Amino acid sequence: MRSDIEIADSVELSEIREIAGKAGIQEKYVENYGRYKAKIDLSFLFDNGEKKDGKLILVTAITPTPLGEGKTTTTIGLGDGLRRIGKNAVLALREPSMGPVFGVKGGATGGGMAQVAPMADINLHFNGDFHAIEAANNLLCAMVDNHIFQGNELCIDPSSITIRRAMDMNDRELRHIVVGLGAKNGVVREDGFDITVASEVMAVFCLSSSLMDLKKRLGEIIVGYTYDGKAVNAKDLKAEGAMTAILKDALKPNLVQTLEGTPAFIHGGPFANIAHGCNSVLATKMALKTGDYVVTEAGFGADLGAEKFFDIKCRTAGLNPSAVVLVATVRALKMHGGVKKQDLILPDSQAVAKGVVNLVRHIRNIKEVFSVPLVVALNHFVSDTEEEIREVEKACLGEGVEMIISKAWEKGGEGSRELAEKVVQLSEESSLLTYAYDLEDTIEDKIKKVVSKVYGGVKVTFAPTVRTKIKKAVEIGMGNAPICMAKTQYSFSDDPKKLGAPEGFTLTVRDIRISKGAGFIVVLTGEIMTMPGLPKESQAEKIDVLEDGRIVGLM
Repeated sequence: MRSDIEIADSVELSEIREIAGKAGIQEKYVENYGRYKAKIDLSFLFDNGEKKDGKLILVTAITPTPLGEGKTTTTIGLGDGLRRIGKNAVLALREPSMGPVFGVKGGATGGGMAQVAPMADINLHFNGDFHAIEAANNLLCAMVDNHIFQGNELCIDPSSITIRRAMDMNDRELRHIVVGLGAKNGVVREDGFDITVASEVMAVFCLSSSLMDLKKRLGEIIVGYTYDGKAVNAKDLKAEGAMTAILKDALKPNLVQTLEGTPAFIHGGPFANIAHGCNSVLATKMALKTGDYVVTEAGFGADLGAEKFFDIKCRTAGLNPSAVVLVATVRALKMHGGVKKQDLILPDSQAVAKGVVNLVRHIRNIKEVFSVPLVVALNHFVSDTEEEIREVEKACLGEGVEMIISKAWEKGGEGSRELAEKVVQLSEESSLLTYAYDLEDTIEDKIKKVVSKVYGGVKVTFAPTVRTKIKKAVEIGMGNAPICMAKTQYSFSDDPKKLGAPEGFTLTVRDIRISKGAGFIVVLTGEIMTMPGLPKESQAEKIDVLEDGRIVGLM
């Protein structure tokens, strides 16, 4: 069996200007990054502001397992499938982080016959966007420490600094560090690194609607507090202009293609367990001006990525999705039904029958909490049995939802044709998005509503310092901001061991972070790593470069 990168390398791609032309983008807006990648100037979006938007289709998933459920593969296959049935479809996806590429998860460009390309370039720092985000973040950190060293005119309390350095790599040694050691090297204090995709600069980048909106949001980032408790922003340090200069070119959305030539915007990439999990607003809006159907995705399960897509991104950008595709796999449902990872290859329809409670809760959330029409896509594996598939179908029918088998990995767009036809049908239905909470709710009530409506919990407890921080958030004008729940992706609860659809649990909020630039409040629950570590056997050990320059070992 050929690997994903071998399949990707075997396909002859079209020149990127041809792909841009297919998307209706004139040559004057296209900035080539080699033959197969480009950035699209923001003027295209503003010059086409009066053009009618296409229909927005969200692909999300059930609660994932460490094996991965093929959400990106299904998304790409659906875009190709829509093209196969004669629809003008465009993709809007997140950029991969190099942390997972070299860690456990691997790349994020799809798989099999449903991939975006050039696969190696996209997975390995793409057009430099993440490096720019990292540099802008670290410039701000350097300016904070330099301000304190140079006399601290703003009276910043070094123990209150909230901004952390960033790097797009998994490196556990950098989670907690001490800076400023040595004579005349600065003020000694504790610090640390977050992975770039967890930084507020990444969130700001993805939610900005223009270059000047980016500059304004960057200026609002809170870096710490004065000795008397007043917030200090990036604009107080006069940092926002230089940060914007670093990000000016990165802010332009990237255009690539699928193996079947479907145009794909790939731009921005915050994680959904520790950030809001969606590609940039600018890329989505640009895609909506080029395609009659825009297929996008949100990270991890629907309790995280989809909730934040609806409650944060759609609300912020004024988007109204027409339909949702909920991806499920038989093997994930077996795990939610109690089967151990090493036994998932074995047939077990009874375990599927137990595990479908997870699927059912996600279905009900999308239908009842967010009011968007949906279809379930069962990402097919050769180990799936007819009995197991019937259990999934029975659960879907019980909820009044159709289940369609997706064979995107095996057959690309042709394996997604039936799913594409169903999505077109669903998108003709009336859809008026509703939210899990109102912005006017108190911060505590917003958290409680997400926990009760989406997660299935009954109670929220707050660590002693949290209410003080909530009060501070209200004081600085963030009381009406949306919330961004930071939670394990492996459970509806804050305990990754509680699989299926746990009920009656208490969720503990251990901390909150005020992301004033991004415009939301991050709510930290459980043990969420903002700087992951590499596993004992990492993907990095398998990646190599051949004499002709070809990269091998990526997955």
